[in-house]
Amino acid sequence: MTPEESIALIKANLTEVLNPEIIDDAILNQKRELRVYWGTATTGKPHCGYFVAMVKIAELLHAGARVKILLADLHAYLDNMKAPLELIEQRLKYYEFIVKSLLRAVGVDITKLEFIKGSSYQKSESYTMDRFKLEGMTRISVAQKAGAEVVKQTTDPFLGGLTYPLMQALDEEYLDVDAQLGGLDQRKIFTFALENLPKIGYKVRAHLMHSMVPGLGEAQKMSSSEPDSKIDLLDSPEIVAKKLKKAVCVPKKIEGNGVVAFVEHVIFRVQSIKTGGKPHFTVERRDAEPIVYDDIAKLKADYEADILTPQLLKSALTSALNELLDPIRKEYQASEEWQKTTELAYPSEEKQQKVKKQKDKGDPAKKAAALAAKAEQLKLKEAES
Repeated sequence: MTPEESIALIKANLTEVLNPEIIDDAILNQKRELRVYWGTATTGKPHCGYFVAMVKIAELLHAGARVKILLADLHAYLDNMKAPLELIEQRLKYYEFIVKSLLRAVGVDITKLEFIKGSSYQKSESYTMDRFKLEGMTRISVAQKAGAEVVKQTTDPFLGGLTYPLMQALDEEYLDVDAQLGGLDQRKIFTFALENLPKIGYKVRAHLMHSMVPGLGEAQKMSSSEPDSKIDLLDSPEIVAKKLKKAVCVPKKIEGNGVVAFVEHVIFRVQSIKTGGKPHFTVERRDAEPIVYDDIAKLKADYEADILTPQLLKSALTSALNELLDPIRKEYQASEEWQKTTELAYPSEEKQQKVKKQKDKGDPAKKAAALAAKAEQLKLKEAES
C-alpha cells in the first residue's frame, strides 16, 4: 500500500476529519506510522453500535496505523457514577473480554493493538497537575458544553461530569498519539481539546469521527442507557430477532432509519473487510428468488421504492447479525473466566445483597400490655352498654 493509499483509507468512511493535515504530515513528511487512539468508558454492557468503531479500527490497522485502545475506567465513574467504584475493576475486565472478541469477529489481529487502562497513568503527578491547569482555566459552562453529547446531563450536574471532557483531552497527550478516533457525538470534546491543549503547552491532534448508528427505537443513537435502542453483543438469537422485529423501520424512509443504517455501517462494512472489498447482503423472499445486494445505494433505492419492505429487511438483518454475533457468543460460552467476570461486573438484582429494613415490631412485653389494655377498654364499653 502506497502512502497515498494509506492516507485515503485512514480518512475513508468517516463523517468528518478535523486537522487532516496532521495525518498527511506524519505519513508523507515524517515517513512513519500514524498513532491513533480510541477510548471507551467502561460503563454499561457494550452493544452492537460498537461495531462501527471496530470496523474503522480494522481499516486503520490495514492502513498501517498503530492503534491504542483506552479502557477508561475512571471516566466510567465520573460520568454520573455509571460504574460504581467497587465495580470498576470488574467492568474493565469485562470490556477487555468483549472488545477483543468483537474485534476478532470483525477480522482484526488483536496482537497489533495496545490495550491501556486509564487509571494506569491518570493518577500520576504530572497528569494531575495538568488536569488542575485545565480545571483552573475552564468555565463550568464550557465544560458542560464539551461533554453535552457524551456525559449524562442533569439539571444539577456532578463535578465529575465536568472533569470528564478535560481528562479526555489530556489523554491525547499522555497516550502520545497523532489522532483520536470517536463517534460524531464526541465532536464537542474534540474541539475542546483543539482549543485548550495548546494553552498548557501541548500540540493539537487530528480527530477522526465515524457516524453513529441510530437507535432501534426513538433514540438518536444506540446507547447502553437506553435498553430499547440497542442490541447487546451477547444477546441470544431469539432476543436479536425479537428486538429487530419491534424496531422502528418506517417504510420507504431512509433518513433516521436505524435498521437501514445498521446494514450500511455494520453489515456492509464488515462484509467488505472479510471479503476483500466485495460485500454482499442476502434478502430471502418466500415466493421469489432471493435478492443479493452488493451495493448499499441499490439497497436504499429498493427500500425507498418499497421493493425491499421493512419485514424483508428486518428478517435479512436478523440472519446477518446473528451470523456476526455467533463467534462472540461461542467465545463467551467457552470462557468460565469471562462468565464469572460478567457476574461480578454486572450483578443481577437477584444476586445483589441488599440490606432490607426490618420493620420495628417493638418490645413484645409492651405489645402484650397494650393488647391487654385494649381488651379491658372493650369490656368496659360492653358493660356500660
